[in-house]
Amino acid sequence: MIKSTSTRWTKTIAIALTGASGTGYGLRVLQGLIDAEVRVYLLISQAAQVVLRMESRLEVPSRPQEAERFFSAYLGAQPGQLSVFGRQQWTAPVASGTNPPDAMAIVPCTTGTLANIAAGLSEDLIDRAADVTMKEGRKLILVVRETPFTTIHLENMLRLARAGVVIMPANPGFYFNPQSVDEVIDFMAARVLDHLGVAHQLSARWGVES
Repeated sequence: MIKSTSTRWTKTIAIALTGASGTGYGLRVLQGLIDAEVRVYLLISQAAQVVLRMESRLEVPSRPQEAERFFSAYLGAQPGQLSVFGRQQWTAPVASGTNPPDAMAIVPCTTGTLANIAAGLSEDLIDRAADVTMKEGRKLILVVRETPFTTIHLENMLRLARAGVVIMPANPGFYFNPQSVDEVIDFMAARVLDHLGVAHQLSARWGVES
């Protein structure tokens, strides 16, 4: 269900989860946005539902309204804060430049989604939302998760970087001596939230003593 516009949220961010490994990054970014009282438009590919089950043991309902209730409860969202849209739901706000989000991040992003965006294709709502975000001059972040990269992957990333897209491969740092997988995930989620302009306390900052 499309929610009416509310002034209570600090900003509106679209988050997409695709079928690449690393759905934990997306979940942590989502939690950071909810905690920061950001309104979230959530888009989930069918492949992402499979990977979420494998990596996080989350059985996400297929119907958008049910998935919305599921994630709202899982993340502790306030009423109306989180909206989930189906892959072919072309009436969603993110499908039109008349109502774009303030920014969008695809976390994680498959190389297939990367290719569609680089080619200007809109095969589903994730592709279209990314295209709208770009054409309206809003920030788009792609957390690409693949290894190794082919020449095609790199050329697609270069093409989008030249168009102003933030290419942020899932390459966490280890100089802070992480003691758990959660701390590694927090590092990448923190970088995404930084570029979205959302305050957080997920990881220490370089040069600042704890």
